[in-house]
Amino acid sequence: MDYLNAFLCGGILCAVGQILIDKTPLTPARILTGYVVAGVLLTAVGIYEPIVEWGGAGATVPLTGFGYSLASGVKKAVAEQGWLGVMTGGLSATAGGIAAAVCFAVVMALLFRPGDKR
Repeated sequence: MDYLNAFLCGGILCAVGQILIDKTPLTPARILTGYVVAGVLLTAVGIYEPIVEWGGAGATVPLTGFGYSLASGVKKAVAEQGWLGVMTGGLSATAGGIAAAVCFAVVMALLFRPGDKR
């Protein structure tokens, strides 16, 4: 059942993103940024935690999950360190994902020839 819930949750998030791409003049970059911000805001008001409990990886892997990780890291760091945690918590919680993205980007740039489409 966990796999089905993850599939449904991730599928719904991706379908909403595809609808936004198809039906609005928003660029994909703005939609992706909006997903991260939505994850932060939904976590801040307490709505995203039940979605994560239900959807598992379907809720934590998409970009809304990155926003969730940022907000959760900030909340935890503020509880432990006070207001200094506002600046350090989000990066501490998402450092692994950020480092992986940078490393994979470097590997792909070395393997393939990046450049403008001509």
